[in-house]
Parts: sequence; C-alpha cells; structure tokens
Amino acid sequence: MLKKDAAHLSRPIHPMPAFVKEALLKNELMDAYHNRPPYQQNDYIGWITRAKQDETRQKRLKTMLNELAKGNGYMGLEYTVRK
Repeated sequence: MLKKDAAHLSRPIHPMPAFVKEALLKNELMDAYHNRPPYQQNDYIGWITRAKQDETRQKRLKTMLNELAKGNGYMGLEYTVRK
C-alpha cells in the first residue's frame, strides 16, 4: 500500500501483489520500501508486474530487494535515500 500522499501521482497506481509483500516481509525490507517516495514504490510494483515471464518478475523483484537493502539504487539507477 502506498503512502497517503500517493494520491497526487499522475500515473496508474499498482496494487502490491502478495508475492512482493511476502518477499519484503521475509527480507525485513518493508520499512525501507515505505521510506521511498510514493512514485518509486508504485514504479517498482509496476515494473515487476509488467514482466511477462515469471523468471523476469523474480529477477526484477531481486533487484528491488537488493536496492532497498543497500539503499543506493532505484531500478538500476543511482539513488540516495533522504533522511
């Protein structure tokens, strides 16, 4: 679920699938996910779920989890979490 201030997003809002939620909880990264801006949360979900093959979805999920754990990436781009 996106933060309350996600209502201003101009792009479609993607609901979080159960497999993404389970992975975030299992890896204790839900807080890191929620600390990202709403557009990034939404983009991650859309990016993962748009993949046609499960192998690609899993690869993208792993990328998201790694970036959240390290705090220095966003879908392959450099990103620094604001504190």
